[in-house]
Amino acid sequence: MKIVSLEMANVKRIKALRLEPTENGLTIIGGKNGQGKTSVLDAIAYALGGENYAPSSLKRDGAVGDTFIHIETDDGLVIERKGKNANLTVTDSTGKREGQRLLNSLLSKLAIDLPKFLNANDKEKADILLQILGIGDQLAAIDRDIKAKYDQRRAVGQLADQKEKAAADMPWHEDAPKEKVSVKELIDKQQEILARNGIKEEHRRKYESNKAELLRVSGEIDRLRQRQKELSEEVRSAESEDFTLESTTELEKQIANFEETNRRVAENEDRTRRMEEASAMREQYDSLTAEIEDARAKRLALLDGADLPLPGLSVEDGVLMLNGKAWDCLSGSQQLIVGASIASRLNPNCKFVLIDKLEQLDLDSLGDFDSWLKEQGLQCIGTRVSTGGECSIVIEDGEAEVPDGTVIVPKTKADPAPLGDLDDL
Repeated sequence: MKIVSLEMANVKRIKALRLEPTENGLTIIGGKNGQGKTSVLDAIAYALGGENYAPSSLKRDGAVGDTFIHIETDDGLVIERKGKNANLTVTDSTGKREGQRLLNSLLSKLAIDLPKFLNANDKEKADILLQILGIGDQLAAIDRDIKAKYDQRRAVGQLADQKEKAAADMPWHEDAPKEKVSVKELIDKQQEILARNGIKEEHRRKYESNKAELLRVSGEIDRLRQRQKELSEEVRSAESEDFTLESTTELEKQIANFEETNRRVAENEDRTRRMEEASAMREQYDSLTAEIEDARAKRLALLDGADLPLPGLSVEDGVLMLNGKAWDCLSGSQQLIVGASIASRLNPNCKFVLIDKLEQLDLDSLGDFDSWLKEQGLQCIGTRVSTGGECSIVIEDGEAEVPDGTVIVPKTKADPAPLGDLDDL
């Protein structure tokens, strides 16, 4: 549906106006402030959109005649609001009377209220796009999962950092043994050595005694031969023994220093435990990073498979993006192109949009937007504070003139007749 002609009288600031918008591209209604430009858009929105778009004060101040709005579309619809209560009449190409329900099926709400989208916050814009794609709930679930994993990963990373820092600040003793020493075990070992030394000392004394006895009885060979033989055997067996006493000096040192040694071992164990905990958390951090990347890949795949209203459109972290740029980084013409694309996709039957305040764009940006509209086969009726050649018509004191001053709807002192009689003016 596109608008092929528009007539109105006594609507807000408009006295009388006739307009045939260009089929594709921009139709700009120009004029100075307060002359009635926005009244034209408000009249179209009310005629097509219904009571939700009714101005608080519809009839022009001081008008004698009733409000009259007449719109014809390229698919043969005739929409009129006229009479004291501006009652709606919709007639299709066969002459059959229709109503607001038919208009609602053909309209995109954004088409007649595009500023609502353009002025929405980032989340609202993204929600509108996701509503069109039908993947809002899926994408929201993935985003929640990504955020939860991100928050968990950040907490794990913070704990790992804390433990690594705490471990790095703790002392480390290279010469400390891996395990704590037991003073009881050291004393037991010392007692064992002392016991063995006692036995050895006893054996040594016996050896010396036997040697003396052997010397003493050597002269009594006949009487003591048997004894000599026994003693000789004992001496020979004793000669193979090690009579060197074992030292307990090192054990005594360890016993004296066991508390210091155990303290250093405990510190090493504590540091090692902290480093192992930090390493485990790093592994958990890396695992969560992989899960986040996997979730993001699923998210991208979900959007890649969607039928987007405009190439390059996406939603990142709840923000509407175009070619990787956020909304506030887009040019004015790019913002309008995004808005018009989404408005058109909301209802493909609707091939026009209404835009107020196009003076925010320079002429080059207007040209870019106009070229895009023509490529897409879309129609745009907009207003601009200007009286230049880019304007299709210029509104002055509620009536329309062409930019060079030629009057389209002649001014009359009296209020204009209902637009059914405008052909006679």
